[in-house]
Amino acid sequence: MGHGGNVIEELTADHREVDALFEKMNGLPTADPKRRELADRLTLELVRHSVAEEEYLYPAVRRYVDGGDDLADKELADHAEVERMLRELESCRPVDDRFDTLLAHLKTSVASHVQDEENRLFPLLADACPATALDELGERIRSVKKAAPTRPHPSAPDSPPANKILAPGASMVDHLRELLTGRGHPS
Repeated sequence: MGHGGNVIEELTADHREVDALFEKMNGLPTADPKRRELADRLTLELVRHSVAEEEYLYPAVRRYVDGGDDLADKELADHAEVERMLRELESCRPVDDRFDTLLAHLKTSVASHVQDEENRLFPLLADACPATALDELGERIRSVKKAAPTRPHPSAPDSPPANKILAPGASMVDHLRELLTGRGHPS
């Protein structure tokens, strides 16, 4: 993930990338081990995306959008739900019945979250936030995704300043784990 453009364009491109990963998984047979690899890649992408939104998008929504606190709080609650499912999905194999159930619930939750952001939150932010700030936020989002944690941490703080302080440590541990296991990288 790292597509270019302002914050809305960047995050919308992320959304399409996640949609494509869900479709690839749904197109494979249930017992195909490639589904585990794709689930790991999906987890990595969703966690990076969430961290970026939590660090920069939602604070901007709180600052610029009328009623932004409530909007941001709702989106953060969505993230918490998705992270719990991702954590559970990590311990499942594609042949486990729970894998498909979790994947279906995850897809539904992510689709609902994406629809809410793209149809409600993004237009409100675009109307309220200066274009230069949207562009700067896009750069910050791309930067933070490069160094963001890659595994779900459902109990980690999701708002500044605590998330900005603790995320680098979690990221370092996650990246070391990815290096040692090869997880999240196509073989």
